Amino acid sequence: MQKVEVQESEWRLTKAKGPSMGKESGWDSGRAAVAAVVGGVVAVGTVPVALSAMGFTSVGIAASSIAAKMMSTAAIANGGGVAAGSLVAILQSVGAAELSVTSKVILGFAGTALGAWLGSPPSS
Repeated sequence: MQKVEVQESEWRLTKAKGPSMGKESGWDSGRAAVAAVVGGVVAVGTVPVALSAMGFTSVGIAASSIAAKMMSTAAIANGGGVAAGSLVAILQSVGAAELSVTSKVILGFAGTALGAWLGSPPSS
């Protein structure tokens, strides 16, 4: 009888602390860490590729691209010029000069958080 009470109290203690991340739960705690690292690397690595694919290149905005359409729309909306600090201007700056260290750090943190969230065990 005493042994059952100890097991029950241990179960309650584990239940109060939240789900176990150990092997007994069937979840490898390293999976979330790996997902976090992969998320950070993917976030930093894909932004320049995505911007280039949209037409924001190192030599300027590519003709007949999404970036060209965005620039045209922004210019029409601003009376013939693209405003400094606008989305088009910022994306062109990033496309031409790559990401700054600060931008890479921010993207890395965001990608790491998203990767950790996606790699975490499902809640029950």
